[in-house]
Amino acid sequence: MKSRTLLAVLLLGQSLGAHAHAFLDHATPPVGSTVSTPPAQVSLRFTQRLEPAFSRVQVQDAAGKRVDRDDAHLGDDATILAVSLGPLAAGRYVVKWRVLSVDTHVTEGDYTFTVRP
Repeated sequence: MKSRTLLAVLLLGQSLGAHAHAFLDHATPPVGSTVSTPPAQVSLRFTQRLEPAFSRVQVQDAAGKRVDRDDAHLGDDATILAVSLGPLAAGRYVVKWRVLSVDTHVTEGDYTFTVRP
C-alpha cells in the first residue's frame, strides 16, 4: 500500500511540475504559416501569466535585421505578449521570445512565418 501511495504522489508531482512554465500556446501569425497579407503585429499566447519587465519578443527578417517596432507589451490578461511590426516585404521572418512567467520560470523559443509575394 505504501508503494502505491508513494507512486501516486510522485506521478502527481511530475504532472504538476509540467505546468510550472509559460509555454507558447498559440501565435498569430501561426507557427510555420505562410500569409498573403503582411501582419501588423505578432501576438503570442502563453499558458501562464507573464512578468512584463522580463518578457520580450523580437521579429527579424531573413538577414537577421529587426523588423518589429520594439514596443512589446502584454495583453489585458497578461498571457499575451505582442509586438507591432513595420511594413514587411515578401519573405521569411523569425519570431524570437524569452519570457518570465509569474512563477519565476524562464522559457524561450522561436518560430518562422513567411509573407507570400
